[in-house]
Amino acid sequence: MSDTPRQRSGRVAIIGRPSVGKSTLLNRLVGAKLSITSRKPQTTRHRISGILTEPGRQFVFVDTPGFQTQHRSRLNERLNRTVRDSLADVDVVVWMVDAARLLTADREVAALVPEATPIVVAVNKIDAMSDKSALLPRLSELSALRSFAAIVPISAEAGTQVDALKDEIAKLLPEGPLLYGDDELTDRDERFLAAEFVREKIFRIVGEEIPYATTVTIDRFEQEGRLRRIFASVLVERPSQRAILLGEKGERMKSISMQARRDLEKLFDAPVYLEVWVRVKKGWADDDASLTRLGY
Repeated sequence: MSDTPRQRSGRVAIIGRPSVGKSTLLNRLVGAKLSITSRKPQTTRHRISGILTEPGRQFVFVDTPGFQTQHRSRLNERLNRTVRDSLADVDVVVWMVDAARLLTADREVAALVPEATPIVVAVNKIDAMSDKSALLPRLSELSALRSFAAIVPISAEAGTQVDALKDEIAKLLPEGPLLYGDDELTDRDERFLAAEFVREKIFRIVGEEIPYATTVTIDRFEQEGRLRRIFASVLVERPSQRAILLGEKGERMKSISMQARRDLEKLFDAPVYLEVWVRVKKGWADDDASLTRLGY
């Protein structure tokens, strides 16, 4: 018998209700900012894979939108479908819950996972618990729900126990060849990442409602040597939303563009020229044709 370690590789869906920390965990696992984050729920709208290759194992982590059970729109219906579709072709599911509370919405997400797919529970935000003894009842509550492959308390933000979570996932990956090259980081191209980084700054900088009425498209993406020239449009549904996004004398949009450009330069390790325009497209979030063109 050979003592050579067997190579494992597979797809791992990260699921959970909105705002539980899925994108933060993906970024922590792969060691790079790929999936956008904000304190607002439903920031993630697209399926994005982050690839981590280590000796003897490759993880393809699939970040998904938060499963939406309350607000209904054509857009949210498509986001929920993205979550369901992501579960159809993965080897392992990481179900993220908040250490502070387990809601009906959490259980509804877990119920989407096929019985045959192993689930590792990531109990997130343990760093925010002032009374760590309160974690024990939560772990007992989870254990009673169904048979899980493992339950791991973590902090995606601080990185606490993330290596332990990775090890539990690795045990469940099938043996086989690498799915991607060992130097690949994501299945998404730079054009997609540029649109997402602009959208993240809108979620972080603008008030509660406006970000949900926006999406970002890349009109042109050019590369001259190391320089990326990116021309983007932010779509909103009403002229009043455009005015809010622009801010007085366009200062708010300048801030959004500047912060997005800085993050893109860090990600690409190269200079970026970014130009962003705000355009009105009434009803884009409830129009099937528009949503298809926009990649939802």
